[in-house]
Amino acid sequence: MVLTDVGAGLTWNLVDDVRQLFQFGFMVNALEAGTVVAVMAAVIGWFMVVRRQSFAGHTIAVVGFPGAAGATLVGVSALYGYFAFCVAAAVLISAVPHSRGKAFSQENAVTGTVQTFLLALGFLFVSLYRGNLNGINSLLFGNFLGITRGQVLTLLLVALGALGVLGVISRPLLFASIDPDVAAARGVPVRGMSLLFLVLLGLAAAEASQITGALLVFALLVMPAATAQRLTPRPLLGGAIAVALGLAVTWIGLAVAYFSPYPIGFWVTTLAFGAYVAAALFTRSTTGTGRAVGVRA
Repeated sequence: MVLTDVGAGLTWNLVDDVRQLFQFGFMVNALEAGTVVAVMAAVIGWFMVVRRQSFAGHTIAVVGFPGAAGATLVGVSALYGYFAFCVAAAVLISAVPHSRGKAFSQENAVTGTVQTFLLALGFLFVSLYRGNLNGINSLLFGNFLGITRGQVLTLLLVALGALGVLGVISRPLLFASIDPDVAAARGVPVRGMSLLFLVLLGLAAAEASQITGALLVFALLVMPAATAQRLTPRPLLGGAIAVALGLAVTWIGLAVAYFSPYPIGFWVTTLAFGAYVAAALFTRSTTGTGRAVGVRA
C-alpha cells in the first residue's frame, strides 16, 4: 500500500496534517509502537554506551535480520525471529571472555565473525523463500505500515518486563560498568550482570528492529544515548535526555515518513544523526573540545 492511495498529503494546515496521522489504524499502531521502542532503546542504549558495548549491540541488531528472514521462511511472524535470534546472539556474546588488550581484539574478532556468518545466513533464508521478496527492505530498513495491535501489545509487555529488570539492577550494573574490578571486589556479580544486560540489549535491539529495520537499529539504540552523554555526565538526567531525543526522532520520523515515499529508518537515522552533530558542536563551543563528557555516578 502506498500512502498516497489513502489520501496522505502534506498541506499548509498543520492541524489537519497532524490529524491525518491519527486517521488510520496502522498509523496509530506505529506511533504507539514507536513510543514503546524509543523509550526502551534509549534507556538500555544509555547503559550500552557507558559499558562500551556498541559493537556487541551492533552485532546483536544485525543478527535480527536472519532471525526475521528465517521466521518468514517457516511461515511465522518476523517478530518472533527478531526476538529469538537477538537474544540467542546476546547469550553467545556473553560467553566470550571479556578482557582488554590482545584478548579484547580477539573478542571483537569473534563477535565480528559471528555477525558476518549470520548476516550471510539471513540472505540464504531470503533466497530460499519463494514468496514476494519486497519485504526484505522492511526487514533491513524498517516499515511502519504493517504493525498490528498484537505487535504493539507484545512490544509493550516486553518493554515493561525489560525496563522493570533494568530498574532493579541499575545501580549495581552502573557500578560494574564504570569500574568492574572494584565492583567485583565489593561482591557485585559482574559476569552475571553482563549476561543479563546483554539479554536486555538483545530484547531492545529486537524491538527497535520493528521500527528501523535490522541495519538501522543504532538510530534508536545508540544515537540518543550518545547524544545525551555528550550533554551531561549525570545518569538520571542523561537517561531522561536520551528518552526525550528517542521519542522526538521517532515521532518526527514517523510523521515525515507518512507524508513521503522514503522509509522510516532513513528519517529516524537522519534526525538522530543531526541531533548528535548538534550536541557535538554545542559541547565543542562550550568546552573547547569535541569529547563526550564522562559519566558521573
